[in-house]
Amino acid sequence: MSAFVSILADCLVAVLLVASIVSSVALSRRITRLKADEAALRQTIGDLMVATESAERAILGLRGTLGECERTLAERLGVAEATAATLTAQVRAGEEVVERIGRIVAQARPGPAAGAPAVQAPAAAAPAAPAPEPLPAVSTSERMSAAAAAARALSERALSRLQSQAA
Repeated sequence: MSAFVSILADCLVAVLLVASIVSSVALSRRITRLKADEAALRQTIGDLMVATESAERAILGLRGTLGECERTLAERLGVAEATAATLTAQVRAGEEVVERIGRIVAQARPGPAAGAPAVQAPAAAAPAAPAPEPLPAVSTSERMSAAAAAARALSERALSRLQSQAA
């Protein structure tokens, strides 16, 4: 019996040894895979660090560009405000000129003033163009066109007077 127990113990040791070898091989494979994964992870971490540095440089570049754009925009806004102020002043001056021309035209339309001698144009002179009726000035463009028409009529009258004096 002691031989039987001895063989049985040897068989049990052999089975345990085989199980130990199998689990060692499995653990060895896992360790090999973990080392490969570790190398891949190190490569990934290196790539992430390079990408982070590149992104930081890009952010600094964008901040510089943003500052430059802000300065350019501020300059352009200043120029635009100055131009708007100049245009506003010019529009006011133009409206004043149109109003003055309108007053001059209104004073010139009724004819000769009281007490002034009436000048008769000779029959050979061209008849003066009739003065256009004043249009209600609603907008600046309408006032400008009315003033231009009145100025044209005044210049035609002055031309006809000069021609009649020359004849």
